[in-house]
Amino acid sequence: MAKIKYTKTELKAQTDALKRFERFLPMLQLKKQQLQAEIAAINNRLETLHRNESNARDALAAWAPLFGSADGVASLVTFNNVITEPGNIAGVLIPLYKETNLTKAELDLFETPPWFDDAQEAVAAILSLRAEATVLEEQRNLVTRELRTTSQRVNLFEKVKIPACLENIRVIRIHLGDEQTAAVSRGKIAKGRGKDDNNEEWRL
Repeated sequence: MAKIKYTKTELKAQTDALKRFERFLPMLQLKKQQLQAEIAAINNRLETLHRNESNARDALAAWAPLFGSADGVASLVTFNNVITEPGNIAGVLIPLYKETNLTKAELDLFETPPWFDDAQEAVAAILSLRAEATVLEEQRNLVTRELRTTSQRVNLFEKVKIPACLENIRVIRIHLGDEQTAAVSRGKIAKGRGKDDNNEEWRL
């Protein structure tokens, strides 16, 4: 802990620091709440995506045996890439899911059974849902990291900086008060001595 000086200048510096910390703390606490709310929202969205993916997989399972192998089903759709755009959550830069770039195999309407179309749509849905979930997981990682940093700052202000300033201010005020009392006492003593000296001169 840095050593403080028992001066009026130091008292002002500590008071200014306290005001600054007390001004920043509510903003940090608000940011912490926003980040926590965003993480909860991301988790809810992920749960919905996982549930939808599970439903799509159940639907696909009915057609999978008709293809003879999993490769036959997978060949219906080719995953290319995920398209995102930049976003911002409480000051955190994050990727926002926009769409999944897929290539669907061309199906011959006369040579392929009608359930090929349904199976293809199910595969496309699964790939898109999985891609969106991956983006959301990246969002959650970034926001969680920022929440950890913000929480550390909140704790630093609440448990270290502000209590330290309050204690420093208390100690400095006590010291300055003692100095002032001592100065007054010295002044009275000096004044008393001055009167005694005058009385001695008068008696001479």
